[in-house]
Amino acid sequence: MSIKDRAAGAVMGAFIGDALGLGPHWYYDLDEMRRDYGEWITGYTDPKPHRYHGGMKAGQLSQAGIINKMLLGSVVEKNGYEEKDFCRRLDKELFPQLDGKPMNGPGGYTSQSIREAWRHRVVEGKPWNETGGHADTTEAAERGLILAVRYASSPRRVAETVSSNCVLTQADEAIVAMTTAYCCVLALLVAGEKLDSLLSDKLMDLVKKGELPFHAVTSGRLQPPQAEKPEPPKAGRFSSPDALLTPSYMAEAALDPAIRIEPAWKVSIVYGMPCAIYHQLPAAYYLAARFHNDFEQAVLHALNGGGQNQARCILTGALVGAQVGLTGIPQRFIDGLDGADELVALAKKLADQAALTS
Repeated sequence: MSIKDRAAGAVMGAFIGDALGLGPHWYYDLDEMRRDYGEWITGYTDPKPHRYHGGMKAGQLSQAGIINKMLLGSVVEKNGYEEKDFCRRLDKELFPQLDGKPMNGPGGYTSQSIREAWRHRVVEGKPWNETGGHADTTEAAERGLILAVRYASSPRRVAETVSSNCVLTQADEAIVAMTTAYCCVLALLVAGEKLDSLLSDKLMDLVKKGELPFHAVTSGRLQPPQAEKPEPPKAGRFSSPDALLTPSYMAEAALDPAIRIEPAWKVSIVYGMPCAIYHQLPAAYYLAARFHNDFEQAVLHALNGGGQNQARCILTGALVGAQVGLTGIPQRFIDGLDGADELVALAKKLADQAALTS
């Protein structure tokens, strides 16, 4: 499998995950979700009129997908991440359509982090370096995956661009760290690594080499630091590397025959249904490791777990898409996606750029 195939698969996996979550988004009562959509949701669905995204149609993108497409278009056009261009697009194309209310705006719903950025930027007139809020959610990871794909061959560049993009909307250091860690994981998968028990060691090696801006006092597998070696004079930007350790723990759990979450959609109950990134990432890592070669099973179990299943689908879809490649995604998910031709074309252009950079 080529890096182009993996890169395009990651991008399209995220868009598919977003559209899958549009209909049954945010059902915390699973009995209610089953009554509305049946025992097992297998594809794109219309949102119910009285719920989130009401009035939209199956296969369309939510606002998260729309912003992802906006960033993707910017990166492809500029052949790299130019933050000023992306911010200009938000100012011109998205923010004029918002009014600060959740149940409004393109995609039928505007998240807390985007509402806060809109308020800082439009209502208070603040510059873009002061727009980040305190939402502990996954929006920055959902769009940062575009940058992870583009710079998959350079973990340092992934960390730089993703963390910079994250603070536009979410400024909490812990959220920035977890967002950056997820995108670094995705970058390694696009580059051809496996989501297994060794992946975190490879990430920690990059920390030790100074290629990832995470602070690490311990040596090896969390062993005590060696007394004869002083602490590096320049610590990493992020206080702890623990966010880099999560994926391998989840992979071990997924692959250990003595540990079973059955059916796999109940990962949402094990790790939590809410929107916070610390609920979402463990579930996405688990599903992406367990169904590393089965895109359909991965995203459908992410979807049928309810709660914030759209974010779970986006994050899982990108991770598994990077492992199976665009050619490993069932065609029906492409066929049912609104605007699929344009999205696939953009994804392939980004993949071309990523391949040339590697």
